[in-house]
Amino acid sequence: MPLPGLLSVLIFFPALGALALLLLRGDDHVWIRRLALTISVVEFIFSLFLIPKVAIGVSGYSLVEYYNWIAVPPIHYHLGIDGISLFLVILTTFLTPISVLASWSSIDHRVKEFFVMLLMLEVGVIGVFVSLDLFLFFLFWEVMLIPMAFLIGIWGHERRIYAAIKFVLYTMAGSILMLVGIIWLYNLTGSFDLPKIQQALQEGRLFTLTSTQEMLLFLAFFGAFAIKVPLFPLHTWLPDAHVEAPTAGSVMLAGVLLKMGTYGMIRFCLPLFPNAAHKAAPWVAALAIIGIVYGALVSLVQPNLKKLVAYSSVSHLGFVVLGIFAFHNISMQGAVYQMLAHGISTGALFLLVGMLYDRRHTFEITQFGGLATPMPKLAAFFLFIALASMGLPLLNGFVGEFLILLGTFQTHASWASWAALGVILSACYLLWAYQRVFFGDVTVEKNKTLPDLSHREIGILVAMAIITLWMGVGSTFFTNRSAASSQNVLDQMQRSNPQEAHLHPNAITSVERPATR
Repeated sequence: MPLPGLLSVLIFFPALGALALLLLRGDDHVWIRRLALTISVVEFIFSLFLIPKVAIGVSGYSLVEYYNWIAVPPIHYHLGIDGISLFLVILTTFLTPISVLASWSSIDHRVKEFFVMLLMLEVGVIGVFVSLDLFLFFLFWEVMLIPMAFLIGIWGHERRIYAAIKFVLYTMAGSILMLVGIIWLYNLTGSFDLPKIQQALQEGRLFTLTSTQEMLLFLAFFGAFAIKVPLFPLHTWLPDAHVEAPTAGSVMLAGVLLKMGTYGMIRFCLPLFPNAAHKAAPWVAALAIIGIVYGALVSLVQPNLKKLVAYSSVSHLGFVVLGIFAFHNISMQGAVYQMLAHGISTGALFLLVGMLYDRRHTFEITQFGGLATPMPKLAAFFLFIALASMGLPLLNGFVGEFLILLGTFQTHASWASWAALGVILSACYLLWAYQRVFFGDVTVEKNKTLPDLSHREIGILVAMAIITLWMGVGSTFFTNRSAASSQNVLDQMQRSNPQEAHLHPNAITSVERPATR
């Protein structure tokens, strides 16, 4: 029997935890940290109960909750989860306690408010991944914005106000576009319910939607999601946000907030506007490939270590967008997997950079050098995670990029060929950065006496390293559960447009190419 209300528990338990934190004295930092960690760990344990509820080979939604909320207009509290959103929820609940531990000693002012914001951020992100009503989706999308802005603006570094305002402006611009699209779609369908709208499309009850209208609706949703990814050239807010954010903010931003954009493309842009998605695919792919190469090249010449990791996200997320718009089940599964792998490996890189900052209070690569001598443990973990991020086989970064390139090559060989440059360049900027930071002589006197990892930091990095290795060698645990849902997105595109097979010879059907297991 399914657990009743499990998705609601996952959404609102962190909110109740945040309320409990508010009841504690502001100067009781020890119990504030302990309670925040307990709440986030219990939330992660709850999320693990989702795994057996999403059956392998089943593409529909599981653990569905459907309640009437507002009569006019008809807005429902509609939640559900499938193989695409399953591990994104678990990734969110996993990175939250990691972020709490990472902030254990580095956050020493307004401690209570910091952990309240972190838990409320978790509320918004999980709500986005499980909402099946467009209005509810938009509501949680906005709930996420405020805590992240506060995390950057209050607990960030020197230019934190500038970075926070820039983050809010970019995100709000995308939100306005999406809100216009949601209202327009409601006027056409009379519903905010995503499954009902998809069914209306498949039954041909929306043939009054002209190609121009469909393209405008697609662009409204896609624009919001492209900003969140961020897709080149809408990426300029990301490096500032990452560099100025505290370590926990960078981990959550790279780990899960960027994935909200690619998730929205899969969940909304493709099945709701299939013809427009096909027409826009070459342009989207071009932007994704530019982002892959551009992000890697900028990382290669970046003197700031944290900004280097930030620009690497632009490159890695370009792979995800490319895999989505290749319209192939293998590349789609690769995109979903790469979202998870990037959340772990890049999140771990930000943790490592944050640990360096706690000791030296700088991100400038020239201020490091030879750190493998005083800090051999941190150097070892940094190398392991860097190898995963550059796509070394048997680690998590390899599987996602391989599936994306494999699926993309079968539909557009030229796209895959250009994108493969990003794999080569990622090895260049990561290995060169590692050489400059950890090898050679210790040229800065302060670096000679830097303390190595503490027991708490070792525990954090061991957990990240284990997940990184397990995802690399046990990837079928993830792909088995995402295959049917990925294929279902492609099937919905074709059922919505019977002429699509004729118009788009590269379209992939479940009969022609079965889902990869």
